[in-house]
Amino acid sequence: MSSGPSLVLGTYNRKKGEELAHLFRSLDVLVQTLDVYPQAISVTEDGDSFAANARLKATRQAVHLQRWVLGEDSGISVAALHGEPGVYSARFAGEAATDQTNNQLLLEKLGDTPLDQRTAFYTCHMTLADPQGEVRAESESYCHGRMRFEPAGTNGFGYDPLFELHEYHQTFGQLGSAVKSALSHRARAAHALLGQLRALIREGQWT
Repeated sequence: MSSGPSLVLGTYNRKKGEELAHLFRSLDVLVQTLDVYPQAISVTEDGDSFAANARLKATRQAVHLQRWVLGEDSGISVAALHGEPGVYSARFAGEAATDQTNNQLLLEKLGDTPLDQRTAFYTCHMTLADPQGEVRAESESYCHGRMRFEPAGTNGFGYDPLFELHEYHQTFGQLGSAVKSALSHRARAAHALLGQLRALIREGQWT
């Protein structure tokens, strides 16, 4: 077990939690998800951007739990759909949406749009808040690709089975965790955040 500070990942999504914990494995911190905290609150994601939602999840949960919390918001934007689903990625098909229904709706909206016009990009924004609800570190990154005509692969979650990386000609669903942990929007945002987190620990601000 880590002897360093603790970091609460502001998510109940098991797969996302596992992915984030893996990305921060190089830090001497105890990484936990909200499942460890039955008293955690449900934060309404009513921001107009990934950054706004990530800050809401981090700051409100941090104050409530009196813990350092990492809020993360991510989603996919499709050029042919004028940027949809964007910040509504998780609930694209409605409040009770699942990965399957979201993917189905996306494919329906794209219809027979040619492959070269199905360009898309993932966005990930991460915000770290201290127990007083102050934002202490932030990062944002992207991953560009295009949307397939049908799902391929069973790895990952969300839109991963549809999202194809140009250089690999395979989806995140096919490529698996090794490639995703190096090239995804979430991996890039985590990498950009690591230096800030290490500085907080090194300077004794995060204990």
